[in-house]
Amino acid sequence: MPSPFPGMNPYLELPVLWAEFHSRLIVALSDALIPKLQPNYYVAVETRTYLSADEADLLLGIPDAVVLPRTPQSRAAQAVATQVRPQQVRLPMPIEVKERYLEVREVGTHRVITVIELLSPKNKRKGEGRAAYEKKRLRILGSASHLVEIDLLRENSPMPMIGAAGQSDYRIVISRATTRPIADLYGFCLSEPIPVVGLPLKAKDEDIQVELQQILLEVYERGSYGFRIDYHQPVPPPPLSPADQAWVDERLAFVRGQ
Repeated sequence: MPSPFPGMNPYLELPVLWAEFHSRLIVALSDALIPKLQPNYYVAVETRTYLSADEADLLLGIPDAVVLPRTPQSRAAQAVATQVRPQQVRLPMPIEVKERYLEVREVGTHRVITVIELLSPKNKRKGEGRAAYEKKRLRILGSASHLVEIDLLRENSPMPMIGAAGQSDYRIVISRATTRPIADLYGFCLSEPIPVVGLPLKAKDEDIQVELQQILLEVYERGSYGFRIDYHQPVPPPPLSPADQAWVDERLAFVRGQ
């Protein structure tokens, strides 16, 4: 079943789906760019790794602990067990978090021309993830590389920027090394398609057009999300405005009626 939304599908923001969707979209974006970039550039799929001990939703996708059969206790042991009843608590354990991003590099020199980031919930939520990403973001903005930052998550605060007029559900920021600190912000709402944006390269080369909407729809089909998502459930947080909720209900009327 095709996605019932013309732009970003908000149900893909569910924590149980996002990590896999993020990986699929990053790889699909790389595959779509490669033919347009050859022979002068190539795309490297990189991974950022850090440890995090906060947020229970990080446990999603991590296998449950192995449950071992209980061994019979002696009567003496049972007597002790009834006398001392410890309280069960959970200790914060470090969890290894891996996030993929793309680098467009020049063939021959291997220079990083453009960094492409697809934000994750950990990038936007207060904590180690956001601190790590903002540090890297500043490092890129202080370099000679371009930055393309894709934010397809409505929840939590957007990345720092000055002068953004109005509000939008989603954002794509194009920061060209040659025009900093000025950047191009493409803000779009739930009811709008993802805009086509230009991927900046070296000054002598024209931008490559990135049709992220088409790529997302193809990922939706290949990932069988139409069969996996329960559209009878409410849209994931944050809550929608009354107007957006009415629009979503209208879009999903046919799907929910099946």
